[in-house]
Amino acid sequence: MLAWANDVRSGDPDNLEARAAVYYWKSLFGHIPGFIRDREGTAPNNLLNYGYAILRAVVARSLVASRLLPTFGIHHHNRYNAYCLADDIMEPYRPYVDHLVYDITEQYGVDVELSKDIKAELLSIPTLDVVIGDKRSPLMVAASQTTASLYKCYNGELRKIAYPEI
Repeated sequence: MLAWANDVRSGDPDNLEARAAVYYWKSLFGHIPGFIRDREGTAPNNLLNYGYAILRAVVARSLVASRLLPTFGIHHHNRYNAYCLADDIMEPYRPYVDHLVYDITEQYGVDVELSKDIKAELLSIPTLDVVIGDKRSPLMVAASQTTASLYKCYNGELRKIAYPEI
């Protein structure tokens, strides 16, 4: 995946992102026979969807707190999506959700239902440990740092968005 990352060009004409995604999901959930990441797919897609919804809400809240509108995206754009910018900014935080879902499947098995207990575990996403700026912070604090840095980039005060270290 690192080799592909270095070769990605604007617009991804070689479809390297899709190839990397297939590799990533096979590597992460290889213990689940036939797993394919699909929003309408079988478990643990249900857990990933729920986790990403929580993450999206955390990022949207952070954007608004940083005086930004979550509607106007950088790469995501869809007039029917009120959270395009949130979808852009949450991308580097997705692996935290993926890791938590992986842990849940290891603990409860691969055919996990979205029960009250599982939802409670996924609701820990805002408090997951994230390293950003060489410091450990809860994900919700890190997301605020990311959105604040984006605001400063738009305002001309910074040239780089602060993202977590993976």
